[in-house]
Amino acid sequence: MENREQAIRWLRSSEVASMFGVDRRTVLNWARTGRLNSQRTLGGHRRYLEPEVLSLVAALRAAA
Repeated sequence: MENREQAIRWLRSSEVASMFGVDRRTVLNWARTGRLNSQRTLGGHRRYLEPEVLSLVAALRAAA
């Protein structure tokens, strides 16, 4: 059980932005419009699942 919880990594908006080469506000807009799924922390910050972000990055690179 402990290994499973450690395997899930949540990314901050700034980390996702650097992966896509865009501004952090762009990532927030993507989350608001549903292009990218996110979860909110208790403090109201958005977090993104790393595997989901990586698959979207790969899909966009394959389409280019």
